[in-house]
This record gives sequence, C-alpha cells and structure tokens, in this order.
Amino acid sequence: VQLQASGGGLVQAGGSLRLSCAASGRTFSNYDMGWFRQAPGKEREFVAIINWKGGVTGYADSVKGRFTISRDNAKNTVYLQMNSLKPEDTAVYYCAAARSGYGGSYALEYDYWGQGTQVTVSS
Repeated sequence: VQLQASGGGLVQAGGSLRLSCAASGRTFSNYDMGWFRQAPGKEREFVAIINWKGGVTGYADSVKGRFTISRDNAKNTVYLQMNSLKPEDTAVYYCAAARSGYGGSYALEYDYWGQGTQVTVSS
C-alpha cells in the first residue's frame, strides 16, 4: 500500500493542525494505521494507532488528551487531529500501515510507511 501524508506546517504553541494520510494500492480497511514522529537527533517514536475498523485507538502518554486519531475507510484516509500543540511536538510525522491485528506501538510492526510531513510548533 502507498501512503501519502499531508497537513503539516508551522503553528504557534497552543494551536492545532490536522494531518491526513491517504492510502492507495491495497484494501485500506485490511490495515491498522499508526502515526509516528521523529524529531532531529531523536529516535522515531509512536504517537497513535487506530485499528482496521476504527473502533480501537491508542496513544502515547505525551499526546493523550490532545491528539485524536480517526479514519475514513470509504476515503482510504487516516487523520491525526492535533490540539494544544507544544514546541516539543515539533517533528516529522509519519503514517504507517500494519496488517490488521498486528499494529502496535513499535515501528517494526508496520509494513508500509508514508514519506512524512513536517510539523513545527513555535513558542
């Protein structure tokens, strides 16, 4: 499956952004979808996951209560709504797909990755 992330940009602290990840090539609803991020000089880290049906979600503690992951299987798209953004949220954000039931908080669990979209939060 091919993944195309978009929606990143520059925002002030306390602001919001919504990231989108459009999928093509395979049946989108067969995949759990995750968002990861990587800041300069740091390891890629888990942000959020949503299962293939959309009924189960999970979040990193650092974003819980501020970020919301959702998906629209009819549009082959997964979203990440980011509110109350902080400077420490600055990173390149990646969407990723894992076979349904195999997605989790580890990057190795994912089979396909998007190209990333830059999010910069100014203080």
